[in-house]
Amino acid sequence: MSTTLLLARHGQTVWHAENRYAGISDVALTDTGVAQAESLGHWAATHPVDAIWTSPLSRAVLTAAPAAQALNLTPHTDPALRECDFGVVEGRTLAEFETENPGAAQAFRSDPVAHAFPESEDPLTAAERGTAALHRIAATHPDQRVLIVAHNTLLRLVLCRLLGIPLSEYRRVFPRLRNAAVSELRVQGEAVALLSLNVPCGEES
Repeated sequence: MSTTLLLARHGQTVWHAENRYAGISDVALTDTGVAQAESLGHWAATHPVDAIWTSPLSRAVLTAAPAAQALNLTPHTDPALRECDFGVVEGRTLAEFETENPGAAQAFRSDPVAHAFPESEDPLTAAERGTAALHRIAATHPDQRVLIVAHNTLLRLVLCRLLGIPLSEYRRVFPRLRNAAVSELRVQGEAVALLSLNVPCGEES
């Protein structure tokens, strides 16, 4: 038995439009983000899924809502799908942090796992909780298709862990997951295959 997981980053928020780190903060979607959520809903209507799971943060819940409405599904939420806590950089840009602490910013760029932002969640811990969540969801929905709406950094860390890529490479190998674009995984026990990455659902993705 295998499960198809369709991973989507939530729609654009005000902070993302300004390239600010949005981790555990509950930041609203922009008008563009709402349009991206609608595009994901249209995509789901023509590529039906059996279940929808989201991060508990409102930007993920609201992004999943049009798809849930189109398919008459009630989304499940899992706290383990929340974004990483970015510590002192929460709500700020990397450039702002670099002005204040250039050495720490450079260390982060060279290895964002070994030199994560001060007071942030350990990326190893985030990868573990996110990976466990995806395996748990896959086990709950054998031979089904599941849409999971979560977050940029968490999903990149999880993709690295599932595909055997060093976590320290997550920013290089996966520079960005596009808002409301879909990446498809096939999960069969512990074996995971990446079938597609960053496939846009519409013009606003």
